[in-house]
Amino acid sequence: MDINMVSSIPLRLPIPTATNISRLLKQKTKTNISFWNTNHFSTKPQFLSVSSKYDPLTDMKTANNRALAVDVTGTLASNNDVVVGESPQKGAMTNLSESTLGGYIARRLVQLGVTDVFSVPGDFNLTLLDYLVAEPGLNNIGCCNELNAGYAADGYARSRGVGACVVTFTVGGLSVLNAIAGAYSDDLPVICIVGGPNSNDYGTNRILHHTIGSPDFTQELRCFQTVTCYQAVINNLEDARQKIDTAISTALKESKPVYVSISCNLLGIPHPSFSREPIPISLPPRVSNRMALEAAVEATAQFLDNAVKPVMIGGPELRVAKAGDAFVELADACGYAVAVLPSAKGLVPEYHPHFIGTYWGVISSPFCAEIVESADAYLCAGPVVNDYTSVGYSTLVKKEKAIVVKPDRVIIGNGPEFGFILMEDFLIALSKRLKRNTTAYENYNMIFVPDGHSLLKCDPKEPLRVNVMFKHVQNMLTSQTAVIAETGDSWFNCQKLRLPRGCGYEFQMQYGSIGWSVGSTLGYAQAVLEKRVISFIGDGSFQVLITKA
Repeated sequence: MDINMVSSIPLRLPIPTATNISRLLKQKTKTNISFWNTNHFSTKPQFLSVSSKYDPLTDMKTANNRALAVDVTGTLASNNDVVVGESPQKGAMTNLSESTLGGYIARRLVQLGVTDVFSVPGDFNLTLLDYLVAEPGLNNIGCCNELNAGYAADGYARSRGVGACVVTFTVGGLSVLNAIAGAYSDDLPVICIVGGPNSNDYGTNRILHHTIGSPDFTQELRCFQTVTCYQAVINNLEDARQKIDTAISTALKESKPVYVSISCNLLGIPHPSFSREPIPISLPPRVSNRMALEAAVEATAQFLDNAVKPVMIGGPELRVAKAGDAFVELADACGYAVAVLPSAKGLVPEYHPHFIGTYWGVISSPFCAEIVESADAYLCAGPVVNDYTSVGYSTLVKKEKAIVVKPDRVIIGNGPEFGFILMEDFLIALSKRLKRNTTAYENYNMIFVPDGHSLLKCDPKEPLRVNVMFKHVQNMLTSQTAVIAETGDSWFNCQKLRLPRGCGYEFQMQYGSIGWSVGSTLGYAQAVLEKRVISFIGDGSFQVLITKA
């Protein structure tokens, strides 16, 4: 039989792997199935490659260089400097994937730089998984439950820039929902693909298994609407390509998860829309309003230059704004003392010469709170203030003294707000206008007392102490390591670590779902095989998911 023509029901294999396809080849039945090498490409795809810098005030035209494009034909989609992914090797398509929806999805994921997909097989998604296994550029990683698959895609997106998971209809979708909500809270583009009902079942009033016994198939969709930025239900081939491309581009543009449900019987049907050369997915360039940018920079410079001891504070939205380098450029130029909110640890280099630690109210790094709370002006880049980060809203930072820089606007104290301004543009422009002021950092140096070099020895029969263990952990950290910190005690202990250049650091402070780090460690480690990933998990959180990891 020709596998491309099996369209009315999902392809039923016990586990959708290349091994089972190979076994099928050995049977005496006549088949039209080939065996594919599932190794990665020899060249590791890149997610982002940036080749130029610009001055947003003097050369606004170069902002077009930040347009994103997926090149799927082997040539650049335009003259943009930022390109998403690399083209797959020519001839990578096979009989199984050519001109079909399943093959198109697999190729699109590879073009994004996704080389690993985290999945849980179910009868509604088995055909899709066969296509993913057949794609040479993809590695399908089976997980024991959907929650861990979602957590793994979350961890993968933190390192690679985008992640993907595949689950089955409703029973799998509702299981992965908690992980997708966590990814939404941390602005992570995760593509959640669900194998959906047969397209012929829509509108028939039939009751399907894996549901709550209702003929309404939209329950899963409604649940995902509040935790994803785009939802696509694909139950016909005519607009399937458009919906998939819209979902992918929206995930990248909004830096949020998306939900894609695909009818299980459509994946193997050849369709003309998938036989043509894929059209590049491109995002229109985001640019700041020039007049608003100039006005915001002028007002901010006047505000901060009149201060005696201003400080800079980095927040978690530096990630979604892609403004980490611009923040450092401003810190280098102005000379302010630099602190970081606990939710932004790892986003601001702790080896910066003016770094003073984590500002976390009464549990801040030693001497950090004294400097921040005594400052007469603060520039807060990307803050998200909740009860966790403010220690129950007990921090003493005053709104009237703060310049708050959000990804798309600037708020100056109790005064004006300037919109349509990208954080990166604003920080770069401000770095060229501020007067240098090192007063706050000089005050920090006057009161700072280095930690003593206690031997911290333990008697062989003495229980291991946390401070002793973390002393050794600190010595383990290098540019080739990454730290994953679980909700709870691990937050507080890992905040004390001093991260060397190149050391990764991830945790989920906004959503705080216990057990997140178990699956996230899998995804993060798979995305950066060259790094040693060290996870810190309390025993309670560990027990939540380790039996199902």
